[in-house]
Amino acid sequence: MWIGDFASAASLIAEADSVAAAIGSPIAPFTELKLRSLQGKEAETSALIAHAIELAATGTQGVAAISAHWAAAVLYNGLARYEEALSAARQATSNPFEPHVSVFALPELVEAAARAGDTELAHDALARLAETTQPCGNDVAAGIEARCRALLSEGPAAEACHREAVDRLSRTRVRPELARAHLLYGEWLRRKNRRMNARAQLRTAYDMLTAIGMEAFAERARRELTATGETVRKRNVETVTALTAQEAYIARLARDGLTNPEIGARLFLSARTVEWHLRKIFTKLGIGSRRELPAALAQLRQDRQTA
Repeated sequence: MWIGDFASAASLIAEADSVAAAIGSPIAPFTELKLRSLQGKEAETSALIAHAIELAATGTQGVAAISAHWAAAVLYNGLARYEEALSAARQATSNPFEPHVSVFALPELVEAAARAGDTELAHDALARLAETTQPCGNDVAAGIEARCRALLSEGPAAEACHREAVDRLSRTRVRPELARAHLLYGEWLRRKNRRMNARAQLRTAYDMLTAIGMEAFAERARRELTATGETVRKRNVETVTALTAQEAYIARLARDGLTNPEIGARLFLSARTVEWHLRKIFTKLGIGSRRELPAALAQLRQDRQTA
């Protein structure tokens, strides 16, 4: 998810769920929560959030509620519903004894608070974030901090922070964070009536977000582009995603040469069930044999990236 390969993330989630179900050890949907929130899927994310909070209430998955609030903050920032994002982000960052989640939720708190007009809270969240990012000193940490700092700066200082965020994050593999940096820079430029400059940043953000599959953030970029006077056709990455997560995983295993029994052992399925899935996969991809899988999957990936 951090590098924006949502198809692989979904396949791995499906595999993990199969293992958990087979051994009778259910786990909270931590990873799927983050994936769905980044994708901007409100209905699916809301259902997972409710499930995670329910698990937390039983006392078996205590960190589940914090993860759920983090996911909600990401979702609502993408949907530009900043008051809801602010409420969720405050809850996600409220427990200092869960630093793994709370630290990653702090950028959501900065963005939501800044957009909601609570600058005091935004500055406080930025200070807490800097306690972690500055000792790290790498491009991911410094880039995310610069992106957050830009939201609370004015004039040349703000632009310098936006440029630093884009520059640093472009040296990393965290494409979703880079795309969001382009989006925030473009939004800032549009509000400064620098339409031509804004269009360049917003077009980059829109193309990246759509290719990755971050639909809510992509829609934010599309609306901003429209506000600059540019006509943008709505696109949906799912229109070219032909396989379910489990089917994509089975297809890759078959492409890599695993037999039906070997694939079944990975997914706790019978060889007959694997064969049934492969027939569906071949039909969806318009092919007739395993030999055609490498080319078909490569084409599917290319279509997804250019949708």
